[in-house]
Amino acid sequence: MAGAELIGSEEMKEVMDVLETGVLMRYGFDKERKGIFKVRQFEEEFAKYCETRCALGVTSGSSALKVALTAMDICPGDEVIVPAFTFLATYEAVLEVGAIPVMADIDETLNLDPASVEKRITPYTKAIIPVHMCGSGAHIDKIVDIARVYQLLVLEDNAQACGGSFKGKKLGTFGDMGIFSFDYYKTLTTGEGGMVVSDSKRLSDRAEWYHDHGHDHNPKVSRAMEGRSILGFNYRMNELQGALGLAQLRKLDWLIGEQKKNKQAIKSLLGAVPGVKFRELPDPDGDTATFLAFNFPDQAAAERFQKTLGENGVDTVCFKKNLWHYVPNWEHFQAWCTANSQRFPFSNPMYRGKIDYGRHLIPRAEDILGRTLVMGISVKMPEERMAAIQAAVEKAAAAL
Repeated sequence: MAGAELIGSEEMKEVMDVLETGVLMRYGFDKERKGIFKVRQFEEEFAKYCETRCALGVTSGSSALKVALTAMDICPGDEVIVPAFTFLATYEAVLEVGAIPVMADIDETLNLDPASVEKRITPYTKAIIPVHMCGSGAHIDKIVDIARVYQLLVLEDNAQACGGSFKGKKLGTFGDMGIFSFDYYKTLTTGEGGMVVSDSKRLSDRAEWYHDHGHDHNPKVSRAMEGRSILGFNYRMNELQGALGLAQLRKLDWLIGEQKKNKQAIKSLLGAVPGVKFRELPDPDGDTATFLAFNFPDQAAAERFQKTLGENGVDTVCFKKNLWHYVPNWEHFQAWCTANSQRFPFSNPMYRGKIDYGRHLIPRAEDILGRTLVMGISVKMPEERMAAIQAAVEKAAAAL
């Protein structure tokens, strides 16, 4: 549960600052709010933390994806390359802007395989979305290099690796834009919420306008008199979310440090199990340690190990069987069941490419995810819990 485990007096103080003003909306009501601008402050501190030019708070990580794709001018007829292993929202956001998601394979990092990306580029490709899954980064340097060669945009989906880095640079800041999720299960939580970051003023301005019905937020005039140059929608973060985010951000590095200690302790237990290997981490120092992924020589061994762990109170996930994070398991997506009766954008006559989400395109994902188990790492793991995990691991090892 990560950040949710640490909700306490700091979050309460920030939230009470907002409630005492009675102003929950981030814009307007300058007199009534008495100088309290929690979302603005959260954005400023988050941008400083990530060492990026701009940060924009939005309603969720899913809306952050749509806002960013819109800012990047991803249009109907375009293709966007996305990994086969990701949360459904990454694909949904591409469809929401009228484009077609193109499925690419993963590598031993459990993230987007640069070699697969290059094979999936077509004349219709406009962007790549590397997703930093399960707390650790993809080979983001290689992916960005490929994008630059082919003149493609890069949107980093960093929903699951907030606070992570690669060679000292924060994940989410390598591409043209990056997004973060702050839902209840994330490392930093605001209940629901998200962030869009970029070093590009042009892209940041477009994201800001779009997320608030086109408002240009001119400080020299009242909100009612602000200008607008594009149509938009409402994806505004509210002040209560901003307040929670501020308190959580100040705990983030400490939280990651605690998770790393707990992860290393469990990793040491699993390292003694014959045949167990661990997920490749492009930069171990930049891992957020939110999850521990370990694999076996084959899927049957992984299934036996998982079964015994579960019988002894230790849960793990095999994402090849997961219904929400693996493209082949999305029956409604495979059937093009969009929310409109025309099945747009799959049915878009402007699109000239080939749509294929078959398992034959992702042999590495089929292999790696089938024999990999993923365990969530808590911030608070008392000695009795560690002892229970150790006992479960020993029983599971004996059952192999």
